[in-house]
Amino acid sequence: MDGPDLSLEALGSLPEFYHPIVSPVGDRVALYYDESGRNELYVLDADTGEYERLTDGEVPRDANWLKRWSDGGDRVYVHRDHDGDEQYDVLSVALDGTVETVVRVDGQAVLRDVADDGRTLLYTSDQAGQPNLYRYDREADETTRLTEYGRPVSGGAFSPSGDRIAYRVNESAELNNLDLYVMAADGADARRLPVGSEGSEVGFGGWFPDGQRVLVSDDDDGLRRVGTYDLGEESVRWFGPDDPDRRHEESAVAVGPDGDVVLAARDRRAARMPVAYDVRTGEGRELDVPEGFLSLSSSVGGTFVDGSTVVFAHSSADRRKRLLEYDLDSDASGVLLNATYGDVDPATFVDAEYVTYESEDGLTVGGLLYVPREEESGEEDLPAVVSVHGGPHSRAYRRFDVYVQFLVSRGYAVFRPNYRGSTGRGREFERAIHHDWGGMEQADVAAAGRWLAGHDRIDADRIAVFGRSFGGYSVYCQLTQYPRLWATGVAWMGITDLHRLYDAVPSYVQHYLRRQMGDPEENRDRWRERSPVEHVEEMERPVLILHGVNDPRCPVEQARVFRDKLEARGWELGTDFEYRELDGQGHGSTDADQTVQVFELLDAYLDRRL
Repeated sequence: MDGPDLSLEALGSLPEFYHPIVSPVGDRVALYYDESGRNELYVLDADTGEYERLTDGEVPRDANWLKRWSDGGDRVYVHRDHDGDEQYDVLSVALDGTVETVVRVDGQAVLRDVADDGRTLLYTSDQAGQPNLYRYDREADETTRLTEYGRPVSGGAFSPSGDRIAYRVNESAELNNLDLYVMAADGADARRLPVGSEGSEVGFGGWFPDGQRVLVSDDDDGLRRVGTYDLGEESVRWFGPDDPDRRHEESAVAVGPDGDVVLAARDRRAARMPVAYDVRTGEGRELDVPEGFLSLSSSVGGTFVDGSTVVFAHSSADRRKRLLEYDLDSDASGVLLNATYGDVDPATFVDAEYVTYESEDGLTVGGLLYVPREEESGEEDLPAVVSVHGGPHSRAYRRFDVYVQFLVSRGYAVFRPNYRGSTGRGREFERAIHHDWGGMEQADVAAAGRWLAGHDRIDADRIAVFGRSFGGYSVYCQLTQYPRLWATGVAWMGITDLHRLYDAVPSYVQHYLRRQMGDPEENRDRWRERSPVEHVEEMERPVLILHGVNDPRCPVEQARVFRDKLEARGWELGTDFEYRELDGQGHGSTDADQTVQVFELLDAYLDRRL
């Protein structure tokens, strides 16, 4: 393909950081960083900008989970798995680089919080079935199970005094429901906070310093908003307009150390923007940063340096992520960690255009379009790729995506649709996919392909569909349901057989699948109909199948059974379709060498097929 002179290795090896979290006293920021080529834990001095690496291979290759500082700021707690299998243990990493395993379980342990006493850790684990909350006392070396729910517990945060814990779970008969609970630190006296109604999803953004209020979010009126819940008065006060037609969807993020300001993340037109609310007046404002994507730390601290200064990561469609320190009083910001570009010219990257199109039932769908510059592409009729995001409850954001920029650099236009099921447009749009996987959301993706084919710079006969995770499932669906629409497809860690998936995954993933598609036996016909492996005979166009061998959420068997069905119908491997298992990978990776490997596979395959 013609395009900018850009080395795949140079692009795939650009260092990236993840999950910055401020220390308790605000002088350091812990983050994952892959400047060595592998994801590692670093600590950055907030005053000087200097940083040092603390680990040497102990953290996961995929920067999947957040970290936690100890109360004294002398160590960072992280997770460790084996080549992407997501069976995490919890490690303690001291500032001198000493690494100690703190929590080891038969299953997955995810650290949620560290109490101010510095000795008590709160984590969720599926060691006894569905994920429940546990606390671990380091000094006594004692573990206590705090909850015993039959459905997954998510989150978990100690109150400022450490005497209570907030967490989320669903005890309702309605699977599309999530409530916020508060209990004593020993697991007693759990009570559901009366926020929202049955069928809504309550979010948690942190405790206020007085320990009597919590920052919450809720989508009860159809569009997620944020507010404060007073435990004593048992009442909630919402921020922003009451009328959902006058506001954007927002998520609760963090409470300031003085309790007078809270942070939220606002979704609009594929951007995620930071919003600060004055707790006293209820007035809010977007922070003065370019339209793009905000990455803020979690709800248990790590965002605020002090009462008026916050730290967050920010990127835009054509600008790589930077770590910013922002003064809420002056709206001035400084760069703590800048993006590096090595031998790559930043001018190579292209911006995205937000566009809308109609699906086959008339629904308006939005998406992001990236088109190579005319002077660089060398072609009037460009080949193109529709890139389908995973989730499905996620979305294509106006943030830097190295895979998109890789494709554009090779001369492809890229379109990223936010099909029904995507977040950011309210509850009805997000839940439209429930019990309908492989249905109308796939009509939205197909309509994206048709819309792209009508673009005046696109060659309608050279359009591919590409996706990871649920996006990979979409590729299989597209090639079996719309066999002549696409020139080819690339399915990366995608789902092909829903029943096989259900039988192979952990209990919390099974719960998610039941929520999305109903009971697998009661709805057996639908589950079979929406499994692409049942429709292999309908395929007419070639596919490249990529899958990590250690993927726990979408096991590699999903790729193998589809490959076997293709061969059983007479398709020849290497000619009619192509197949590659990725060693040492789970459900994706942020390692430079593994990123470059996928780039090379995609580049060669699309060049052959398009």
